[in-house]
Amino acid sequence: MDKLNIIQKTVMGLVITTMVFSVVVPLLFFLSIAFSSDVEMTKFPKPLIPTFTVTVKIAPAEDDQYEVFHDRGDGYRSIITTGNPTRLENHFRRQYSVRVPGEQLLKDFSKTRIYGPMEFQYRKDFFHNFKQFFAIVNNSIPALKNSVLVSVYTILISLSIGSVAGYAMARYSFKFKDFINVTLLIVRMFPVVGISIPMAILLIKFGLFDTLLGLALLYSVPNIALTAWITSSIFIGINKELEEASLIFGANSFQTFMRITLPLAFPALTASSMYAFLTAWNDTISALILTNKNQTLALVVYKAIGTTSSGIQYAAAGSIILILPALVFTFIVRKYVNQMWGGVEL
Repeated sequence: MDKLNIIQKTVMGLVITTMVFSVVVPLLFFLSIAFSSDVEMTKFPKPLIPTFTVTVKIAPAEDDQYEVFHDRGDGYRSIITTGNPTRLENHFRRQYSVRVPGEQLLKDFSKTRIYGPMEFQYRKDFFHNFKQFFAIVNNSIPALKNSVLVSVYTILISLSIGSVAGYAMARYSFKFKDFINVTLLIVRMFPVVGISIPMAILLIKFGLFDTLLGLALLYSVPNIALTAWITSSIFIGINKELEEASLIFGANSFQTFMRITLPLAFPALTASSMYAFLTAWNDTISALILTNKNQTLALVVYKAIGTTSSGIQYAAAGSIILILPALVFTFIVRKYVNQMWGGVEL
């Protein structure tokens, strides 16, 4: 038995280690790209951990110029020779992600005329790629605002309609109730892109094509069904006696729903809002079909990958910007989602 347990633990440890390794290494490589300078992107093999500083070798040249050398892994090589402060400043900013005024660079390099060739170390602007993403990628800032608004619209539409539908499914008996309940789940299985084309025709007809509201309506279609399906199971677990007591004390049905039932179903609503947010925030293909001017951040990042106007490190930085709000939102609502799995018994 002891040998069998040791084998089981060893196999499980290997499986967990493999899973962690397969997730952590690509994540580190992705983060390294997002924080790497242009010069670092040319190194092979690419380091997994991004550096915080850059070291260059400077040699004095004729006519008050300086020759800049940099080691890309195969020894120092001459990169540029100039005495122009603006050119130096731009070179260090673009190639090394170092933001130092050109006059300061010339002042530092002037020491080489006394002591000969010297090495200089400068601290990188760690968020250079993120700043460059918004600076060089077209419509990135408006796209960020569009993504926030579309996500908010999707959450509001999905929760307002889906929660009412879930309450009706939980509290009332009517014909084909079970069929409708299963149909709601089936609707959630449809990929959003699968309904994008027919939805585009409807949005054009009603003048909502290439609008944030139209895009939110598309995202809301599957999330309304999911919200109704999740909240109905929670509403079933809430005792009717609480609602009846509220009615006895003078509240009407709407007040009872808003003040008693809905707050008790808050974990289900937060779980539904998380799914609605992630659907709207991360979608790319549907936004590509339904928008032209009002693009979302996910679509802008998708278009930035592989373009000649922006390096891959800028697209990676844009991806980090895209990931962070989703992580923050999920972290905020996670405790309410955990409460939902425990059920509601009051």
